Amino acid sequence: MADKHILSLEVPAVTNCEILSIKDTSQYTSLLPVDCPELIITTPGFNSASLIKLDAFTPGTGTSFDINISACQLGLQTVDCGTTRSALSDGVYIIKYSVAPNDKVYVEYNHLRITSIINTYYTILCDIGLDTCEPSSQRKDLIDEMQYIKTLIDGAVSKVEFCNSPNFGMEMYNYALKRLNKISCSVSFCK
Repeated sequence: MADKHILSLEVPAVTNCEILSIKDTSQYTSLLPVDCPELIITTPGFNSASLIKLDAFTPGTGTSFDINISACQLGLQTVDCGTTRSALSDGVYIIKYSVAPNDKVYVEYNHLRITSIINTYYTILCDIGLDTCEPSSQRKDLIDEMQYIKTLIDGAVSKVEFCNSPNFGMEMYNYALKRLNKISCSVSFCK
């Protein structure tokens, strides 16, 4: 049995542009209380953070939380929160989770949200009209470009989340988005 809490979070990739999904994967010891849980998120382009209430999470019971956060909860949407949800932007989200004493027991992550760019990527894959036979040279070139763009997206995630280089990761993301936006389907190689 561990004699301290080992905090960790997972931020799974989602295709829903309106939510940020966060799963608590912490190990809590029964030897210490779990008090004052705080989930603090700084969204791309903002310097101030949002404190997310963890109402469904009951500290000290050994349970974790699995939440889907909306623009309303982040303070990015302030009207019609009960009826509509605004899309969350792609970019670097700084996510900090802590329990008391919050200045000593915490974990912090840089997360590169890629939901919008991945949805665009998949839409283009649908439009390309991939088949099980050998593609024409023009379609093959497009497929190669799509594979390169996907590698750039994966590289951007690794730079932000594993290499602790959020600025370089965003440069890679923006370069991938620029290349993706240049792709336009013509009759010759799209359905």
